[in-house]
Amino acid sequence: MQVNDVEIIISAVRAEQYPETGLPEIAFVGRSNVGKSSLINTLLKRNKVARTSSVPGKTQTINFYRLNQDLHFVDVPGFGYAKVSKADRAKFATMIEQYLQTRKQLAGVVQLVDGRREPTELDESMYQYLKYYEVPTLVVSTKIDKVKKNQWNKTESQARKGLHLNAATPWIPFSSQTKVGYDEVWAWIEQQCGLDQQ
Repeated sequence: MQVNDVEIIISAVRAEQYPETGLPEIAFVGRSNVGKSSLINTLLKRNKVARTSSVPGKTQTINFYRLNQDLHFVDVPGFGYAKVSKADRAKFATMIEQYLQTRKQLAGVVQLVDGRREPTELDESMYQYLKYYEVPTLVVSTKIDKVKKNQWNKTESQARKGLHLNAATPWIPFSSQTKVGYDEVWAWIEQQCGLDQQ
């Protein structure tokens, strides 16, 4: 997809702040510091749309980005960062759950896991949560440039086993450095949003 226009619509903390459009939405979820902002920026071919940081836990709102006039990317707070207070973690969890459970425009979720490591219990909990609510999900293993290519099958096996993926859930290796997985992630997004027919 050629993205000519990107605009941040709102950084929301409550459902009543969500944009009132009928545009399909793709949400991005993952643990803090898994490379969510880098993935979004790579897909948009822009450097600083989503804020990247060496400090995990930076995204503390649900950020809606409008792409052309076609869809929204939705960047939700990263989960599992220990230095965020327990109260803030609970607040972020409530915020994420409210969005995922109630948003009718949600066309699918891209769940990021670190390709260099086995999925954590939090990663598994998030996937099982999405599965329970029957949200179409794409699992993306990030930072795959740090993994030897002959180990990618092992990376996929780790992700499928660690998250207990069902067979129908697609998995894609991704690198914001080498752009591996760029076309495949976009193809899934376009399909979920009905843009592959345009």
